[in-house]
Amino acid sequence: MSKLSNRIQQLSESATIAMAQRSRELKAQGKDVISLSLGEPDFHTPDFIKEAAKQAIDENYTNYTPVPGYVELREAISKKFKRDNQLDYSPEQIVVSTGAKQSIANVMLCLVNPGDEVIMPAPYWVSYMEIAKMAEGSPVVVSAGIEQDFKITAQQLEDAITEKSRVLIYSSPSNPTGSIYNEEELAALAKVIAQHKELYVISDEIYEYINFEGKHHSLAHFDEIKDQVITVNGLSKGFAMTGWRCGYIGAPTWIAKACAKMQGQVTSGTCSITQRAAIAALEADPESVTSEMRQAFKKRRDLVAEQLEKIEGIKVNRPPGAFYLFPDVSAFFGKSHHGKTIKDSNDLSMYLLNEALVATVDGDAFGSPNCLRLSVANSEEQLMEAMDRITKAFDKLS
Repeated sequence: MSKLSNRIQQLSESATIAMAQRSRELKAQGKDVISLSLGEPDFHTPDFIKEAAKQAIDENYTNYTPVPGYVELREAISKKFKRDNQLDYSPEQIVVSTGAKQSIANVMLCLVNPGDEVIMPAPYWVSYMEIAKMAEGSPVVVSAGIEQDFKITAQQLEDAITEKSRVLIYSSPSNPTGSIYNEEELAALAKVIAQHKELYVISDEIYEYINFEGKHHSLAHFDEIKDQVITVNGLSKGFAMTGWRCGYIGAPTWIAKACAKMQGQVTSGTCSITQRAAIAALEADPESVTSEMRQAFKKRRDLVAEQLEKIEGIKVNRPPGAFYLFPDVSAFFGKSHHGKTIKDSNDLSMYLLNEALVATVDGDAFGSPNCLRLSVANSEEQLMEAMDRITKAFDKLS
């Protein structure tokens, strides 16, 4: 009989990490696998950020840090919120964590009681569901398909809210779809949220700088709900700092204090060297740091989308942000190759891995079982080779 807790047994393994592991196993066998599975920029951290980290080491920033983060970093984040998002968060309202994932977990664990409902528009990032379950919340999935650019409407949100609703969590720009809620759409959602004062919103804005269409809009900018919104961000995506592990929140003071209390019993403060590097990143002009990477992702998005559009049966949109494509591949369910029938997106993802040696992630992990997630965080050469392999693999299905 298993001696593991019910808590850990009910959690699912991250689908993106699991697919990355399968890819590594095939590569170890000598297979030429192209990975389109992980959400990680294929750019190096800018040199000036690395220099700030080296300087921090030389200046002996090697001791424990304050649980919510160095005050200098929280001041830099406060200025960033004001500069980029027109949000007023004081340093006391900011908590720095070991990645935005920990930031989200802190908030969820501090706000959700057993049985509280957590509303998540689908497609959603894989960890939202598992973090909600870890907090003993009851997930309420609100689906939005490709025909509405994977974005829920204000009416859908209103219909999902009950007296048990406690948290709404969403991302914009979105992982896995790259969709972005514009100001008008957010305003409509804000009107609904304002009518439900016991509902709090985790606004995940980690892909803020990977926006191909212009200005990013933060939900907390709407005055009527700013005290109900927790803004989550970090440095992994926009600054190519995935391994540095630095995320943060801006929140009402009472929530920030609770998150610091929670974090103080789990990890304490984030890595001192990372924090000093983060100060340098956040004080820089974001356009000069992120423009080259953003332009590259936009070009790659178009390259891959053009190839997907040529495959009969696939539905694909061109998302305005992030570095993913999320095509609807349900037209291929029921088709087969060498006697093996594709029943769902998981089967199709495994078929592409084994037949084409291309790693993708099935949409079921994101609450959208008709889709696949493809990351374009790879070289143009690798992406074109991957699309050639994928096209040939689809042609074999009948």
